[in-house]
Amino acid sequence: MSLANPLKKLASCVILDLDGTLLNTDGLVSEVLRGFLGKYGKQWDGREVHKIVGKTPLEAATAIVEDYELPCTTSEFMSEINPIFSKKWCLIKALPGANRLIKHFSSHGVPMALASNSPRANIESKISSHQGWKESFSVIIGGDEVTSGKPSPEIFLEAAKKLNVEPSACLVIEDSIPGVTAGKAAEMEVVAVPSIPKQSDLYTSADEVINSLLDLRPEKWGLPPFQDWIEGTLSIEPWYIGGPVIKGFGRGSKVLGIPTANLSTDGYSTLLSEHPSGVYFGWARVSTRGVFKMVMSIGWNPYFNNTEKTIEPWLLHDFAEDFYGEDLRLVVVGYIRPEANFPSLESLVAKIHEDGRIAERALDLPLYSTYRDDLYLKPSIKDGSHS
Repeated sequence: MSLANPLKKLASCVILDLDGTLLNTDGLVSEVLRGFLGKYGKQWDGREVHKIVGKTPLEAATAIVEDYELPCTTSEFMSEINPIFSKKWCLIKALPGANRLIKHFSSHGVPMALASNSPRANIESKISSHQGWKESFSVIIGGDEVTSGKPSPEIFLEAAKKLNVEPSACLVIEDSIPGVTAGKAAEMEVVAVPSIPKQSDLYTSADEVINSLLDLRPEKWGLPPFQDWIEGTLSIEPWYIGGPVIKGFGRGSKVLGIPTANLSTDGYSTLLSEHPSGVYFGWARVSTRGVFKMVMSIGWNPYFNNTEKTIEPWLLHDFAEDFYGEDLRLVVVGYIRPEANFPSLESLVAKIHEDGRIAERALDLPLYSTYRDDLYLKPSIKDGSHS
């Protein structure tokens, strides 16, 4: 096993944050706030979520009441909105890679603690619908069980104490800046998985910043490595997306020499928020042409600095002509790598071709090839998304 940079300390246990790290809480919070603020004639700006990420419930409520100049006190706001949240906590989806990570550490006997600014009762409610989670944590601590929430290190130090280990033996995995600050103040190693897109440059105090839990390499921290990467790919729970092929930025063929069959993101905002940006692969059906191997990028394409998250599939086949407007359906079955920036156009093109070769080979493996016959790709299915 290769250990990482010798300057990094080796961990023997893991302390995880919950909201935004293991659970896609931001989506639910935005949905509830949108409805709630609408009653006051205010419009929730999803981009404002960064102001409340990682905060204690009281701090988050105070920020919203002040920012939106609501005609109520913080405690009135909380007493009105908490029951709405309470009904929905058990519905929050796990983020990609969360189940895999918990199962992995649990099966290797790595002690895990859950340390969240949320009250203990909310934590219990949030994890209740996720099978095996509660039993996997030796320690669970809520923000109401300590004097000060993150960015104070208290919650992490308390977790280490209950795990009966030195703080320096703990690896913290966090999505927010207050969480990273708390982990470093506790003198622990910290991996940041920013829940807010395009903000990774703000996480300078973390020991490592990764794009999503799919990209965690536990062996860097002296922990057991994942064994599920196959020929440079990671099998994921399949997801389905489709629609007419639209004109993209005009750079696929012209600038890169790689023709992409772009899809509109309309109607897929929830799906896109649930899946980290990166390079994926799978099978594609063009309504009049059949089924083809496909590799695709989802994200902001840092080299071109998109302002919107895009879906850009590249069908691994030479087509004689364009097929704008034709129905395209994708079954996404595997993950290759996080989105990255590149120093030059040449290095970007080389990487895209390498992604194509990896996908081309992987899709011949039985693990992935069976999805070529997925019902979603059958011409008889009427238009519409597959849940």
